[in-house]
Amino acid sequence: MAATVTAIVCVLLSLLSSAHSVNGIKKWPGGRSTRFYDFKVQTKSVTKLCNTRDIVTINGMFPGPVVYAQEDDRVIIRVTNQSPYNATIHWHGVRQRLSCWFDGPSYVTQCPIQAGQTFTYEFTLVQQKGTLLWHAHVSWLRATVHGAIVVYPKPGVPYPFPYPYEEHIIILDVYKIDVVPGKTYLLRLINVGLNSENFFGIANHKLTIVEADAEYTKPFTTGRVMLGPGQTLNVLVTANQPIARYSMAMGPYMSAQNVPFQNITSIAYFQYLGATPNSLSLAAALPSFNDNLAVKTVMDGLKGLNTSLNVPKEIDKNLFVTIGLNVQKCSRKTQNKTAKGLMVGGINGYFTKDFPGAPLKFYDFVNGAPNNAPKNTNSMNGTRVFVLEYGTRVHLILQDTATVSTENHPIHLHGYSFYVVGYGTGNYDPDNATFNLVDPPYMNTIGVPVGGWAAIRFTADNPGAWFMHCHLEIHLSWGLSVVFIVKNGQGPLETLPHPPADYPRFPFASAAGDLKVVNFSKSGDDSSNYVTDQG
Repeated sequence: MAATVTAIVCVLLSLLSSAHSVNGIKKWPGGRSTRFYDFKVQTKSVTKLCNTRDIVTINGMFPGPVVYAQEDDRVIIRVTNQSPYNATIHWHGVRQRLSCWFDGPSYVTQCPIQAGQTFTYEFTLVQQKGTLLWHAHVSWLRATVHGAIVVYPKPGVPYPFPYPYEEHIIILDVYKIDVVPGKTYLLRLINVGLNSENFFGIANHKLTIVEADAEYTKPFTTGRVMLGPGQTLNVLVTANQPIARYSMAMGPYMSAQNVPFQNITSIAYFQYLGATPNSLSLAAALPSFNDNLAVKTVMDGLKGLNTSLNVPKEIDKNLFVTIGLNVQKCSRKTQNKTAKGLMVGGINGYFTKDFPGAPLKFYDFVNGAPNNAPKNTNSMNGTRVFVLEYGTRVHLILQDTATVSTENHPIHLHGYSFYVVGYGTGNYDPDNATFNLVDPPYMNTIGVPVGGWAAIRFTADNPGAWFMHCHLEIHLSWGLSVVFIVKNGQGPLETLPHPPADYPRFPFASAAGDLKVVNFSKSGDDSSNYVTDQG
C-alpha cells in the first residue's frame, strides 16, 4: 500500500491541497456556531499515468472535502472507517484547547479507528482563523487522506490586508486560475506532501505573504516561497502584468546531501482573461533545488502581526534538542526487541518521563558529527516524554546535526502554536544568538535550518499529551519525535476532561479495565487522565 501511494503522491500531490475556490465573496459566510461534517474512510480506484491503483480517501474524494468554519466555531466531525486499514484524523494546526483526545495521532492520544468503527471528533477553534489542514495520522495514510481547513474571521471582522477579489485552494495537476486584470487574489497554499519540501512561484508576479500557519503576518513580498510538509501560507497575488498565460510552478527543495529525489517541476496556470487558451505560458523562475539562501530569505521576512504582547519574556524551562538521523546496527536477534521498545502505549515500561532536556554530550553538531552511514552512531532506544507543569514558559532550541547529513527538518508541534524568536546557521551559541521578541512569527511548524538551529517559545497552558515530530513522513517513521505531557492547572478551564465515550480501542480492549490510565493532575485526583490501550 505504501509503495503504491508514494508513486501517486510524488507526481501529483507534492504541494497543494485542492481545487476549491470562493469567487467574489462580499461578506463572511453565515451559519451556525457549530459545524457538522460526516467523513467516511473509503477505498477508491484511481487511474493516473496509465496505472490504476486503490487508494484510501474520505467520502471518495481525493483530496478530501474542505472543512469550513469561523473563528471560535465548534466543529463536530463523525468519522466512519469503511476501509480495511486503521485510520485516524489529525487536525493540523488546530490547538485543541482542552480537547487533546481529538488531536488524532495514533498511539499517542488515541488508538486507531478500526475497520467498521466510528469515532466523532469534537473541538472548538478558539481564537483561530486562517488556512490549516487535516490529514490521516497513522502509517503513511495521509498520502491520500487529507484536505484543507479554512477558518474565516468572526462576522464583521475584516482581514488585516486588502480584501481579495477571489480566493483559491490549489492543486497542481494542470489546474488553471482564470484571473481578471487588475484584481487581487488570495491563494491558500498547503503542502500536503509526504517527504518533499517545495518552492512555489508564479511567472512575472510577486507573492505577498499575509499569513503563515493560520496566523497573520506583516505583509512581506517575495518572488517565491518554500513550504515544508504541513506548512501553510496565504499569499496575495495581483494580476498586474500584460494579458498572457503565466505558469504557477512548484519545484523541490532538497537540503540533505547524497539523497535521491525527484527533481521535477510541476506546472499550473495563472491565466488572464483574454489570453488564448493554447498560447505558450511564461515560465516561472524557481531557485535551484539546494538553494538554502532562498529559504532563509523568506524566513527573514516573516514577522508576526501584533504578537509582541504575548511572547514569553521570562522563561521557566530551557530545553535543547538535537535533530538528525542516526545509524544503529541491528540483527534478527535484537530486531523484535527493538520494535517492541518503540511502541507507545500506557505506562509500566511503555514510556518514561525522562526525555533529556539537553544532549547527554555536547560536541560540534554541524561539523563534527559522525556521518559515515555504516558506522553505528550509538543512538539510544526508548519512548521518553517531557513532562511540563501547567503554565510553564518554555524556551526550546532545535539544533540540526550532521549525523548522516545535515538537513532542513520541518518540526511540527501538536496542540500549540509557538513564537519563532530566532534561528541561525551552525551550532547554537547562547552568547551570540539574538532573539526577536518584538514581532516573531507565530507558527505550528518550523523548518529547522540545514546545519543550523531554531529557537521557539510557548506557554504550556493546554493540558494533555502533545506530539512533536518531523513532518517528513520517513523521518517520523524512523522515530524523529517526542511527546510533551502538560499537567492540569487549577479549575475546570485548566483541566483536561475525561475522554469521550466512543474513544477508539483495540479489539481486545473491551472493557474499561483493559485501559491503562496515567494521572497528570497536580493534586493527584482522577479528574483528568491520559488513557491509552495496552497496545
